[in-house]
Amino acid sequence: MTQPQYVLAIDNGTQSIRALVFDEQGNEVAKSKVHLEAYFSNQPGWAEQEAEYYWRALGQACQELWAQGIVKPKQIKGLSLTTQRYTMINLDVDKKPLRPAIVWMDQRKAVPEKPVSGLWGIIIKVAGLTNLIEDLRAKARDNWQAQNEPEIWAKTKHYINLSGYLTYQLCGEIKDSTGSMVGYFPYDYRKQDWAKKSDLKWKLLTADRSMMPELVKPGELLGKITAEASHHTGLPEGLKMIAAASDKACEVLGAGGIAPHIGCLSYGTTATINTTTKKYIETIPFMPPYTAAIPGQYNTEMMVYRGFWMVSWFKNELAQAEQRKAKELGIETEQLFDELLNQVPAGSMGLMMQPYWSPGIRQPGPEGKGAFIGFGDVHKRAHIYRAILEGLAYELRSGKEAIEKRSGTKITRLRVSGGGSQSDAAMQLTADIFGMSAERPHTFEASGLGAAINCFVGLGIYPGYESAIEKMTRVGDVFEPNQSTVELYDRLYKEVYKKMYKRMQPLYRSIRDITGYPKK
Repeated sequence: MTQPQYVLAIDNGTQSIRALVFDEQGNEVAKSKVHLEAYFSNQPGWAEQEAEYYWRALGQACQELWAQGIVKPKQIKGLSLTTQRYTMINLDVDKKPLRPAIVWMDQRKAVPEKPVSGLWGIIIKVAGLTNLIEDLRAKARDNWQAQNEPEIWAKTKHYINLSGYLTYQLCGEIKDSTGSMVGYFPYDYRKQDWAKKSDLKWKLLTADRSMMPELVKPGELLGKITAEASHHTGLPEGLKMIAAASDKACEVLGAGGIAPHIGCLSYGTTATINTTTKKYIETIPFMPPYTAAIPGQYNTEMMVYRGFWMVSWFKNELAQAEQRKAKELGIETEQLFDELLNQVPAGSMGLMMQPYWSPGIRQPGPEGKGAFIGFGDVHKRAHIYRAILEGLAYELRSGKEAIEKRSGTKITRLRVSGGGSQSDAAMQLTADIFGMSAERPHTFEASGLGAAINCFVGLGIYPGYESAIEKMTRVGDVFEPNQSTVELYDRLYKEVYKKMYKRMQPLYRSIRDITGYPKK
């Protein structure tokens, strides 16, 4: 009888790090999970975490995995890593962190000192890109550091993503995957490589090419486990590490989203909807699609920045009773939220939520705010919770329509993954708001599965992505839309939700002018 083949996928998300063993059929064989403190904050709007904290947690997750006795380290054929996006780390000449990592949720901004000059300045002005360019310059972490921490920036030899840092800790190589390049980098998204010296990005960003890691494509060799990493993790020294991609890109791959007609919706800390395409398609003009977990392909992502963070907000601020009950039962608080959801009819009795809880550059604009409208004396906590989920689903439906319009391809299938997909009630709500079947992947760990697919292909166990995806991904539960509810949601979406931002935008601007929040 043929022995099963195992790979290890490490998934370093925002709220936990998981060590996952998958076999060549896409089955989750073993799993360990270490909860993370997402960040600490020394200033309003800051979000930081010690780089070593992630490395310690990775080692703990691996050691706890082996302690289960289900799989032995020597049975592992290879390793892949997927992480949260745009969490940046400064390393000195000895490759030691100079300061805490700046986590992706951080909201600090640099102050652009002067407009871009010369021919580029003229092109930017004529093309109407001034606000977009200034937003990029302000949000780039290297620009902020050069302005506010010049002594640290002067010592920075390597400026890398969390994925690059953990790769270095595991393999001793300053390398990263093209699939992890999401953020304000001098990266050419169209060509999936560092930008040429003549590219405008080098003028807009402080970092230079020498600080950037060497890039390899998903499915290619990053390096081999060092003796130090072997001691820390229990992994065999010399084990091959294969490049994967960012958590969202791997989640799309693990959900089987390999074609433009398959929409992959992720209910994670950041909520997104993606398709995978071989064409370079800017769903929002001048906003590039991200590199997919399949080399040479793209993800046409539309996102809700705070996403299922809003569920965490609800839990922390309004769900003390559920927290106490969950502690007594020894379960996660979110497992009790379906009871709240099912207490309230579809449409939340007219309560509507707009999920623009973080300002943006397009929609929402820099004055953007979240909003609840339609309150009445009948509304309680359960209505607020359902309205949050409905608002997220409305916005993701809007993203779906934007992708369809720009790509010219109708999305005919909907895969739903991420933490929120564990809720049957949330899955049904999604099917009803989108008016189409909502399919749940066979495993909750879709991001880890995507990384495992990269690993199996990179090791040559599968000859290519098509065969690996065919064998390793499949649909689990399917939630069919309820037609009467679909009609109600369709009217609320078209007649109310789609009009909310435009109607309220002038009020948001006034609020910003009067209160100074969000900062200009």
